[in-house]
Amino acid sequence: MESIFENLVAKVLGAGVVGLAGMKLALYLLTVKRSAPTGGIHSEITIPSTDEWELYHNSFSTCSKRLRLCLAELKVPYKGHHIHLIETGAYESCSPAFLEINPGGIVPVLVHDGHPVYESEDQIIYLAKHSGDAGKRLLGSSTGDEKLVREWVSYASIVDIHETKKLAGNCIPGLSLPLFAAMVQYVPTCEILKGLLTHPHKERPLVFLLMRALGPRWVMQIPIFYSGMRKAREDLKGHLASLERQLASHGRPWITGDVFTLADVSWIVLLDRLREANWLEYYLGSNKYPFLKIYWERAQLRTSCRSQLAKVRCRVAQAGMNDLGRQKKDYPRLLELLEGT
Repeated sequence: MESIFENLVAKVLGAGVVGLAGMKLALYLLTVKRSAPTGGIHSEITIPSTDEWELYHNSFSTCSKRLRLCLAELKVPYKGHHIHLIETGAYESCSPAFLEINPGGIVPVLVHDGHPVYESEDQIIYLAKHSGDAGKRLLGSSTGDEKLVREWVSYASIVDIHETKKLAGNCIPGLSLPLFAAMVQYVPTCEILKGLLTHPHKERPLVFLLMRALGPRWVMQIPIFYSGMRKAREDLKGHLASLERQLASHGRPWITGDVFTLADVSWIVLLDRLREANWLEYYLGSNKYPFLKIYWERAQLRTSCRSQLAKVRCRVAQAGMNDLGRQKKDYPRLLELLEGT
């Protein structure tokens, strides 16, 4: 009876809200690129700074984690500026002050001697190139594996969320949908409404209002959200199989061999998002990827991972994680939607 009622409510609410806002509205939840400067260093732009290295980042952002992990591995001192995303409590990324740092409103932004470096893949490569021998190791230059490292770094990047078959990173936004819906329950509605004034894409605040109203149980029954999640879920299996084959091919600790590189930095943050979004058991619990499972266990022992992942998780993210895990146990329909065939 509950399942029938849930389906009816979800259909009525989903059809009404999504129909009112238009199908295009829901797609913007997954849009991770906005109008922003191109990647790399922008020497023509000067940002007020006091330290050689400064970082504008968010504790929950996957790309921010990628850069923080890189900074920790290189032991580079930096001045951090935490910028809230709506998922963690506010649209600070759309504030006039931050738009002076990045007109696209995207984190992270790495600042070197007052000049911004945009796009996380470009940022970690730039940082490694300016970090001596330690940077050469992360780049794979010291072992002649730089090309292979770059390939695996790109493979983990979020470039186009509609191309989930192409890159593993492109699967992450779709798989994060249930977690977003859980986290936004802890964000005041007034903060989401502010996005209608400040966000360059007004559709996104509307989608988060929908998530705030419905939560994971109902949101995931709306077809466009469900299909996006399911496609990402299935396509990631192939990407994890590729990583499993790579690890099995040499039997060494890290992706390209014995040396921890930017490839590992990039993939570890993806696995951490799977942990946050309650997907790790689904992918690694059956021992389908034994080398990958050991790899993840090994990665968590690194000092950089311990200090830059779970330890810096914000209150909203942790609360959302707890709620999502609880709802998957309490509501079989949600578990079926997320993990069923």
